[in-house]
Amino acid sequence: MKKKVIFVITKSNWGGAQHYVFDLALALRGEFEIGVAFGQEGLLAKKLREAGIATFPLKALQRDVSIISDVKSFFELVQLFKKEKPDVVHLNSSKAGGVGALAARLVGVKKIIFTAHGWPFWEQRNPLARALIWLASWATALLCHKIIVVSNYDLQVTQKMPFIAHKTVRIYNGIDPDFPLQLESGDFVREQFPKGAFITGTIGELNKNKNQIALIEQAKNNPSMYVAICGDGENKLFLQKKIEEYGLGNRVKLLGFVEPRMVLRGFDRFALPSIKEGLPYVLLEVRAAGLPIEASRVGGVGEILDAHDLTPFSLEKMVAETKKLY
Repeated sequence: MKKKVIFVITKSNWGGAQHYVFDLALALRGEFEIGVAFGQEGLLAKKLREAGIATFPLKALQRDVSIISDVKSFFELVQLFKKEKPDVVHLNSSKAGGVGALAARLVGVKKIIFTAHGWPFWEQRNPLARALIWLASWATALLCHKIIVVSNYDLQVTQKMPFIAHKTVRIYNGIDPDFPLQLESGDFVREQFPKGAFITGTIGELNKNKNQIALIEQAKNNPSMYVAICGDGENKLFLQKKIEEYGLGNRVKLLGFVEPRMVLRGFDRFALPSIKEGLPYVLLEVRAAGLPIEASRVGGVGEILDAHDLTPFSLEKMVAETKKLY
């Protein structure tokens, strides 16, 4: 009889953590009975259903802190775990990790795993908020049987957290080695700019951590700079207002959510100005595509930039090492 694994993630939009959950769910469904629980409908949910993987929408689970919603999502997960009786619960993202670990412990799930896609206490917040987030992250780790971190950078940090080091393992995110064969022409990007323009592109959720405003400010001071920003998120209106305020509408474009394979060939250079990262999938894909990279060395970014090749970051290796923990 197959072991049952339920992944839990806060949002089902499409970002690095969602990419990770989808790849593992797809790769492991032959050996395990797989299900994915999530809050907020999005592309991940759509892709999972198209692949025939069981999904469990959680009405109350959300990223923002809300005592009422958090309590409701806790009881939703308790009921889900009682009904489905998973052998393994694999938690992703800080909110799903905290609420899910407590629910899984209460129900008596035998194996609880948490993947930290870059610890949230690295975000730019006031000292008190960061201290509280550190405590919440530590409590989540204590409740879990195994902790996966996706970079050596976060592994070193985790080893300094009391009672956590012995159950922490570093497993790099991994991509399909055939990714470059999946790339499309990138004409969609080129058509947005004057012919012959040198295009700096970036891809990521539009939020403070991804710091797309830095590219807009750079373009403001460089009349020859053209920027394509791909993604959607909470900072979209703010970024659009800045583009209009600076009169950059002809040189800086918000292109909305687009999968990397559709646009990378339309970029001349890739920029990642993030102020907080785990181990970004998009940077692995950019390296595989052979584009020049300008990136902030935060989280595991330096480990990607300094690698001689992408062998340590293969999808097959990520799946094999994760499967051992189940």
